[in-house]
Amino acid sequence: MHIRSVRTLLFALVMLCMSASSFAQIGVMITIAPPAIPVYEQPICPGDGYIWTPGYWAWGDDFDDYYWVPGTWVEAPEVGFLWTPGYWGWNADRFVFTDGYWGPHVGFYGGINYGFGYFGSGYEGGRWDNGHFFYNRAVTRVNVTVIHNVYNTKVVENERTRISYNGGNGGINARPTPEQETAMRERHVAPVAAQTQHLQAARSNNQQRASVNRGKPEVAATAKPGEFSGRDVVKAKKAGGAYTPSPNRGGNQPKENAAVPRPNNNSNSNAGRPNTAVHPGDLPTASRPAAPNTGNAKLDQKYQQQQQKQSAKQDQERQKLQQKQEKEHQQLAQHNANDARKQQVEQKHQQQTQQLQQRHEQQQQKLQARQQPATSRAQPKR
Repeated sequence: MHIRSVRTLLFALVMLCMSASSFAQIGVMITIAPPAIPVYEQPICPGDGYIWTPGYWAWGDDFDDYYWVPGTWVEAPEVGFLWTPGYWGWNADRFVFTDGYWGPHVGFYGGINYGFGYFGSGYEGGRWDNGHFFYNRAVTRVNVTVIHNVYNTKVVENERTRISYNGGNGGINARPTPEQETAMRERHVAPVAAQTQHLQAARSNNQQRASVNRGKPEVAATAKPGEFSGRDVVKAKKAGGAYTPSPNRGGNQPKENAAVPRPNNNSNSNAGRPNTAVHPGDLPTASRPAAPNTGNAKLDQKYQQQQQKQSAKQDQERQKLQQKQEKEHQQLAQHNANDARKQQVEQKHQQQTQQLQQRHEQQQQKLQARQQPATSRAQPKR
């Protein structure tokens, strides 16, 4: 697999097409699948208010390798906020990483089973109640002599898999649910400073690189961010699966893995969305027009009801198309379709999604035009 650098060119091209304010950071798109999630134990929660953030494989673009970012306990940035883990997903012909974020509800994280409460959907490790975080002892490790906000609810975990990416060849086949779609549109907070420092510490530690540890990292989890030594550091028991090194690692071949701009997970961005919409679930949040203000209360109420009716209908159409395309994905899997057939279906899905988006935008424009005050619609006298 040849690698060639197109970072500068891609960045310039995309930035010409998208407003600079839409992007706050650089993401990576690569062609090598991340290793399986290693087997490790969770360290004991260090104190009240800490929430578990699972470990994951990140990509080091400067040294062309995956490296393991240990799972760790992090204090929530706000009361009531939960962590949505980041995840790798296959997009057209490359793997794309979507950053994790904090928010009032857990959103979509690729259906990846990170364990310890993150079993592919939602979070079963604890919950907020009256300003306090309560821990589910059935799936998280807490010292009850220190933390008293606990409960015990057994969680039935479906088939355990350590696959670390969504889509593509051998990846998890999962799409966002309507509830996860809603969570993705809520206000989000990016990873806190402690998490960023934790990431950098893992990046600078050679032992965390997949080519060195072969999928079994020296530091699999820590009690607190950035603490890579001491008695609370947890080593991986074993790799989550057979490690297959990239055939071009260490060679002097040109780089193919390119960094491209992607949206940041903040209140003004569409967290977890691919840059190119292939399915309705990939589309950015539909813009809602401002509340009508004609000066006539009854007319404003009528216009607002029209807007709400149209928005609800468009949401239903998105969900219907999403379900239809998911059914086609399942049929492809059942018939063991080859890559050519899969690509053909994905191209059809992309066309369907773009047509749906264009139709909805036209409907929105027509409705707004009809709701303009008569004076603004009137043609000037000549």
